[in-house]
Amino acid sequence: MTTTTVDKAGPTRARPKYGSMKRDRAWALRWSYFFLSLFAFFFLIPPIYMFITSLKTSAEISAAKNPWWVFNPTLSNYVELLTSPAYIGFFKNSAIVSVSVVIITMLIAIPAAFALSRMRFWGSATLATGVFLTYLIPETLLFLPLFKMFAVFHELTGIQLLNRWWVLLVVYPTLTVPFCTWIMIGYFASIPKELDEAAIIDGASWLQTLTRVFVPVALPGIIAATIFAFTVSWAQFLYPIAFTTSIDQLVLPVGIITTLIKGDVFNWGQIMTGALLGAAPPLIIYAFLMDYYIAGLTAGATKG
Repeated sequence: MTTTTVDKAGPTRARPKYGSMKRDRAWALRWSYFFLSLFAFFFLIPPIYMFITSLKTSAEISAAKNPWWVFNPTLSNYVELLTSPAYIGFFKNSAIVSVSVVIITMLIAIPAAFALSRMRFWGSATLATGVFLTYLIPETLLFLPLFKMFAVFHELTGIQLLNRWWVLLVVYPTLTVPFCTWIMIGYFASIPKELDEAAIIDGASWLQTLTRVFVPVALPGIIAATIFAFTVSWAQFLYPIAFTTSIDQLVLPVGIITTLIKGDVFNWGQIMTGALLGAAPPLIIYAFLMDYYIAGLTAGATKG
């Protein structure tokens, strides 16, 4: 329904009533919930299937019965993995590598982003774009040159980096630093310039301005970059499988595949269990810090 109004400067015109607007809004919400439900359905099927499989014995999995039902549920897969020294070692290596890479990444990305976003100099904009473009280079093109570089380094110095978990502390930042720097550039650029100008007028150095003004204000962006660096380090597969081979040097993603797949025999129950346990730390981090992550990515995508 519409109501008719008369404009003093012109002829009669129609104006829609609020009832039609409410109906349009209701339909928009229904379609939104429909597509969100569809999205959730497709993305929740894999972890649900993994959880169901993790509760089955190898015999039940091989029996090829209903894959979506557990006839004889058991926690033996969880017990075996959580009491396995090898799996605990994989988990410990992943935790040490991920936390160390996060620290290294933040120590490089935060000062670099601050310099590129606030300390304007010739070529800073081009350099900032170049930093992000380096992230777009796939690691499948980089691991062979890196492997050769580490071999040459060993020949020249006698220091063996290959087949050591700490080699990952060198290669992982090539993935995390560019993107984290880009996120922080956008977040630092969204901070009013009056803050750093006031700090400089008060006699603060650039380092003091960064640590005492920008870091507290840009905390959501820093958290977003930290979450990204941790997730990439925790889930990376190609570099660990290329640079580490010994069981005691493997991280979790490679360790699961290496020890639980022997030839053409797949221990699917423990593989699914290990994958679920390995996904727990990033999932917990996202659950508690998702708002900061979204805020940081949004600022990085719209500013700078």
